[in-house]
Amino acid sequence: MKKTALLLLLIGTLSLGNKVFGQGGTILVEGNYQGKNLYVQNPFASGGVGFCVTEIKVNENVAPDEIASSAFEIDLKPHQLKIGDKVEIKIAHKSDCKPKVLNPEVLKPKSTFEVISMSVTPDGTLKWSTKSEQGKLSFIIEQFRWNKWVKVGEVDGIGTAVTNNYEFKVSPHSGKNQFRVKQTDYSGQPRLSKPIDYASTSCDVAFSPAKVSKDINFDCGGKPAETMYEIYDQYGNIVKRGYGNKIDCVNLPKGGYFLNYDNKMGEFVKK
Repeated sequence: MKKTALLLLLIGTLSLGNKVFGQGGTILVEGNYQGKNLYVQNPFASGGVGFCVTEIKVNENVAPDEIASSAFEIDLKPHQLKIGDKVEIKIAHKSDCKPKVLNPEVLKPKSTFEVISMSVTPDGTLKWSTKSEQGKLSFIIEQFRWNKWVKVGEVDGIGTAVTNNYEFKVSPHSGKNQFRVKQTDYSGQPRLSKPIDYASTSCDVAFSPAKVSKDINFDCGGKPAETMYEIYDQYGNIVKRGYGNKIDCVNLPKGGYFLNYDNKMGEFVKK
């Protein structure tokens, strides 16, 4: 009886061991179809018998690609994908080896947009139309202020090659304004539109006091005026940023500060 129990325990242990060592693993590659295929480096299993990859699935469908070679291509064309479609690729492999996807970046969207038109309406809405987009990437809206380009908003890209229309409510400063949009893809290199000029008829914004204990106030012709602003300390560190007609300075340490506001740059002292 004891021998039988011991034998059954041994068989169960061996079965569990076989199950664990036979599981293998799965590499998951996700992204959006950009019209290109993936290439996989496929080593031998550690035992020297057979190759590492056992199965390829594209969006849960078994791919018919030939995988019995040291390197192979995952052909995405037969899967009836459109540019920008979501792609999920599962590469099943043996447990004692690991394949390598050589070009996973081909599933990442690339910035290819072309601006057809761009304008700012009298109520301060930036509108632009694009074509030739490949993949969904956010558009960053920038405004030229204080001798630099400043991010003022973000809009999700549609990512299709046809004409796409966008708009974003901007806050023009007094005088001449410049706006542009940009995208940054996996390469890290931004793709920029040409700047567009816009002349604002609003009056110049001023701030007071120059020596502050509580609030800095912005006004235009004696009336409160809202503006974008930035405060930097004497070491060039930004300590406050926002939009409004006043800045709460109570918690600022005593000392001198630089203030960017409207289209101007000034200085003040916290008492």
